[in-house]
Amino acid sequence: MKRLLLLVCFVFIFFVQAEASIVYFSLGANPKRFIPFLAVDSSSGEISSYIFNGLLKLDKNMKIVGDLAKSYEFEDGGKKIIFHLRKNVYWQDRVKFSVKDVIFTYKLITDPKTPTPYAGKYKLIKKIYAPDNYTVVVEYPYPFKPALYSWMMGIVPEHLLKNSKSIATDEFNRKPIGTGPYKLIEWKNAQYLKLEAFDGYFIHKPNIDTVIYKIIPDSTTALLVLKNGKLDMLSLTPLQYKYEFKGKYRNRYRIYFEPSSGYTFLGFNLKLKMFSDVRVRKAICMAIDRQQIKKTILFGFGKVADSIYPVNSPFFSDKTVCRYNPEGATKLLESLGYRMAKDGFLYKNGHKFEFTLYTNQGNTQRKYAAIMIQQYLRKIGIDMKIRIMEWQAFLNMVNERHFDAIILGWQLGADPDQYSLWDSKSDFKGGFNFVGFHDKRVDKLIEKARVTFDKAKSRKLYSKINDLIVHQYPYIFLYYPTSIVAINRKIKGIKPTNAGIMYNFIDWRY
Repeated sequence: MKRLLLLVCFVFIFFVQAEASIVYFSLGANPKRFIPFLAVDSSSGEISSYIFNGLLKLDKNMKIVGDLAKSYEFEDGGKKIIFHLRKNVYWQDRVKFSVKDVIFTYKLITDPKTPTPYAGKYKLIKKIYAPDNYTVVVEYPYPFKPALYSWMMGIVPEHLLKNSKSIATDEFNRKPIGTGPYKLIEWKNAQYLKLEAFDGYFIHKPNIDTVIYKIIPDSTTALLVLKNGKLDMLSLTPLQYKYEFKGKYRNRYRIYFEPSSGYTFLGFNLKLKMFSDVRVRKAICMAIDRQQIKKTILFGFGKVADSIYPVNSPFFSDKTVCRYNPEGATKLLESLGYRMAKDGFLYKNGHKFEFTLYTNQGNTQRKYAAIMIQQYLRKIGIDMKIRIMEWQAFLNMVNERHFDAIILGWQLGADPDQYSLWDSKSDFKGGFNFVGFHDKRVDKLIEKARVTFDKAKSRKLYSKINDLIVHQYPYIFLYYPTSIVAINRKIKGIKPTNAGIMYNFIDWRY
């Protein structure tokens, strides 16, 4: 009897161990590269976040806390930051994490040969050194407000990259090794990525053993895969949630609503003569009924955007930048010399007012917004064509500045610093100021805000930065979409926080 009981127990234990937990998610585009400071598109950034850690991170209440650093402190009136590193951290190849990796990462980011838009947050550093094996000291010439946020950037391993001839093309971008909770073990280009829980993760091994991301560029196809039970989580469009995801499907999935941390915009290439006059850009804004776009596309799940800051930012402004006024738009363009011809289009000096608006495939909200904008502009005599592009081809075109206008979106973090998006020095190939916005007043205000710690003074500076930018219309701010996420009810342990629904993912259970 005892021998039989032992056999039964053995079989049961073996069965439990063999039943690995697997969840299936989706990506809307094929990633490009996973080195954190090169992973600038949303797909690459999402996967990279599983693999790498920064020295610091945001907790569930959006407060800065330690990550690879167990703690930190300021000295010398805020000009010096001392990071105390954890001692139990290993890279996913079992090599121990060290201070050398931190200093190496800093040198890579600030290397002129590294094509990253984030270098501006580190170039102010006067000195970085390690007094011992578990301490990193960073010195600035003066207190620098974005400093702590900058050290949330993922740290990369010196021992695997120190001999790299080109960080942008290194094989490490496809086969990354980090300190994070998951390791990338397989990537079938344009098909799927497979992540496996790292049992050496310094917090604890994630409860879910395997995460498989299916690459599904089309949102309609992604919804069909979800309905067939082949996905465990998916971000739904408002249209999908309201009309296409009802009944039995909602019985299988919980729906989570998250306030937007970003916005969707129409951006102009300001280097082009047709968009060089702010009055032209304002007229285009006046010609677009953004409230109707919001109602038609978002079905109430979101709001019209009028600010460079997301709605959950303390610096968010809800002042209306421009109101729908097609008659006013027409008069403004006429005052600039545009005249309506017999064909129903505007001309100036014999040149037709026409341009092409680009956006990425798979995002139905952007596609429908483009169609509505096309119709609004046609009414006042502007001939706008639409081109939908594959994601990576679209990003390459944007980075090369080979566009007239685009519809794109930003997901913004807690750092209110606007240097990367709006400072003149961020207008370079691969930089985030790809519309080519230049304003010396904005540059000076950004510089001042970066060294201002008084909350009331900071608020005034950020407000001035916002007002100067939005009233020059480098973007037509369109809308803040509410995030609608469907998650399989079999997944337990989800605790939505201000830091996002995925904040405690390592504690989820399936």
